[in-house]
Amino acid sequence: MTTYCEGMVALLVGRRFKVLAMPLPRVLLAWELSKKSTHKPKGYEMKYLFLIYQDESVALKLPRAEAEKIHGDYLAFTDEIKKSGCLLGNQGLQPTQTAITVRVRNGKVTTTDGPFAETKEQLGGYFLIEARDLNEAIQIAAKIPSARFGSIEVRPVWE
Repeated sequence: MTTYCEGMVALLVGRRFKVLAMPLPRVLLAWELSKKSTHKPKGYEMKYLFLIYQDESVALKLPRAEAEKIHGDYLAFTDEIKKSGCLLGNQGLQPTQTAITVRVRNGKVTTTDGPFAETKEQLGGYFLIEARDLNEAIQIAAKIPSARFGSIEVRPVWE
């Protein structure tokens, strides 16, 4: 269940709605800026967060050799973006069975085991990078091994 607050905006992303928890004018400004040319002078980079989604049940069933190859691909990718100087941080996440969802309603804190929503793909990790523009960020995201069997959500970071 999603609660929509007055003055907030919901965006349809794929088949899901995402609620942006910010006032409408700031969202529209971001939307307008995203439509303009994203080419920046050299040395002016934006930060992007790559959210890695994949079906963790499939990943856990992979043959050992295939899992080791994917792990090696991740090590190579991470090494490549470290050397390029654009990597700001990255981490993998433990399986969703270890997650706790926290909600506060009417001042009462409740917790639920597992992620908020049941989906075919789960958030498995992230990379935080700097790139000249959205096009460069997309090119980098396409190199993430999970893009071959999952999806990578590319999100600009507010600065």
